[in-house]
Amino acid sequence: MQDYKYRPVRFYVTCFVTTWIFWIAAAITGKSGDDNGVSMILMLFGLMSPAVTAVTTVLTSKNKTLKQDLKRKMIGFYRINPLSILAGIIGFMVIVVLSVFLSLLFGQSIDQLSFTEDFSFSIGGTSALLTILLAAVIEEIGWRGYGEDSVAAYFSWFTESIIFGFVWALWHLPLFWIEGTYHYGLRELGIGYVLNFLISVVPMGFLTTWVYVKNNRSMLACIIFHLFVNTMQEKIAMTPQTKCVETIIVFIAATLIVATNRKMFFEREHIGNLLSNERASL
Repeated sequence: MQDYKYRPVRFYVTCFVTTWIFWIAAAITGKSGDDNGVSMILMLFGLMSPAVTAVTTVLTSKNKTLKQDLKRKMIGFYRINPLSILAGIIGFMVIVVLSVFLSLLFGQSIDQLSFTEDFSFSIGGTSALLTILLAAVIEEIGWRGYGEDSVAAYFSWFTESIIFGFVWALWHLPLFWIEGTYHYGLRELGIGYVLNFLISVVPMGFLTTWVYVKNNRSMLACIIFHLFVNTMQEKIAMTPQTKCVETIIVFIAATLIVATNRKMFFEREHIGNLLSNERASL
């Protein structure tokens, strides 16, 4: 049994409070007509909150194994399974292409398979591509650095994926009121598109969990996958209507992944033993 007790409630409450304080301030600043750069900087601080919380939690834990585990997840290249990352990337490409072709049945255009001219937003004047990269890295440091493990320490990976998916979706809520964000644009289109985004996050959690576990709980693997997903979502010219179709396809993909990886998702041997392998390598 591991000698560290994960505290998921404390972690997620801290993440939500700190993130939402910054994001609500960003929404108010943007609405007040002040410099949009200030709003975007506040948004960046909110985005960083889970990562800061995760790293602080680990470094102040006084647990050598937990600290070593974080280091290994960040830079342990030798633990990565390239084929599973490639499978995840190709799989998501198939999801996008299939979604576009199915959307043709609902009057959408094949031109959606073209690339957009630019990304939908950037933070504080930072280039859009760098913004996407920062978002992927920062989020994964928080969620895979401590957040996902803190839930998986008590549940199967299947149950953890459901819990984390809902939490991850709710964490995004304030973004729908920050001008200039992708989420703000969805709110302007209608509540249905907001709900579609929130719902889509849950099955995406299963895809990310699969990449995470298949790569020996590698944060780096999740960063690569997250970056690819974000880039595809931003650069492929899918309409909001097609992204509703995409949500259905992602649900089907998540179901297939669980069905073909039942042992991974439903085993409970890791509960209380997440750090055991890391301890053995010290």
